[in-house]
Amino acid sequence: MDSDRTLGSGAGSAGGIDESRQPVIIAALRSPICRANGQLKQLRAPDLLAPVLANLVQTTGVDLADVDDVIVGNAVGGGGNVARFAALQAGLPISVPGITVDRQCGSGLDAVVLASRLVAAGGDPLYLAGGVESISTAPARANRTDDGELDFYSRASFVPAQFGDPDMGVAAENVAREFGVTRQRQDEYALRSHRRAVEAARMGVFADEIVPLKGNGKLVASDDGPRTSLRAPLMARFPAAFVAGGSVTAANSCFDADAASAVVVTSLKRARAMGATDGLLVLGCDTTGVDPELLGIGAAHAAKQLLDHHGLAADELDLVEFNEAFASQTIACLEYLGLDPWKANLDGGALALGHGYGASGAVLVTRLMAQARRSYALRGESSLALAMISIAGGMGTAALFQYARL
Repeated sequence: MDSDRTLGSGAGSAGGIDESRQPVIIAALRSPICRANGQLKQLRAPDLLAPVLANLVQTTGVDLADVDDVIVGNAVGGGGNVARFAALQAGLPISVPGITVDRQCGSGLDAVVLASRLVAAGGDPLYLAGGVESISTAPARANRTDDGELDFYSRASFVPAQFGDPDMGVAAENVAREFGVTRQRQDEYALRSHRRAVEAARMGVFADEIVPLKGNGKLVASDDGPRTSLRAPLMARFPAAFVAGGSVTAANSCFDADAASAVVVTSLKRARAMGATDGLLVLGCDTTGVDPELLGIGAAHAAKQLLDHHGLAADELDLVEFNEAFASQTIACLEYLGLDPWKANLDGGALALGHGYGASGAVLVTRLMAQARRSYALRGESSLALAMISIAGGMGTAALFQYARL
């Protein structure tokens, strides 16, 4: 269990907040999220991420040399420190280092969390943090056998065998069974995700957060996952995808995607000195472990601990973004927290947009930034927001934010 649940709570300014240690996210962008082996299939991880980093620097007007580090999550890449590679490809000077972190699906959110904790440690630093995944170009992986031959595998083992190490779809079935989430409810939730994403795209909701990329010889400026033609009768025809007679299908599960997303994290003091006008104050974060057989519930446990630590009830949250790897786990997690599942992921989630593994957690933060700004513009209200993600191997990460005018 991670005990560092509160950030930026030191004394030193009005309200008891030390502005030099209060982390704040002042900009957030992402690439289009596209199906693996689709429109972005020729772009490797740095090709996806570098334009996002470059646009973040341009958006905030920060001097390139003033970036203290680039912290990037990645799950199935080829190693070699994609953060450093992408930073140089984005035009950052050689003096700016980079570090790549791997907590599988949680990598992108954990990269943002790590940057926030480093800000809370002091020194008024500024970080670019986020995640990236090019599933299309992920390298083939293999173990060496005793005789030196290559034994290729599709995924790594996440925990020792005695703890159970189910494939993701099997784990989603375990959650559906354990928490009584029916096939009908899963289909209804997945269909809602598509409809919300389609409507958000139609209304131009995603436009300002997407950095267009050149893929397959053309400019890709929008997500390609949300399906306008999806209807309940079609959903009902899909067979069980992972367990015979089960309720988890291809229609109520996410699809693999290529994507990148990143944010600018700095101290409140430095953000104000830079002239930033608004941002997401990082109030706290938590990461915890759960039974690997029920890995999909990890996000809810992390979020529950985080909210309890801050004395908050789930219904006090204004915005919630949860990575919808499967409808079964999404419904189970939100209900575990006492949240109406229909109140989360207002513009659709990974069931419609796709799951870019290491990028997905950072996408959640980018979405919350956009939603919080939109809410303030419409109602003049400061939103309390939560991002959470379940992680292979039986873990979950959650982060709590407060939108503020600076």
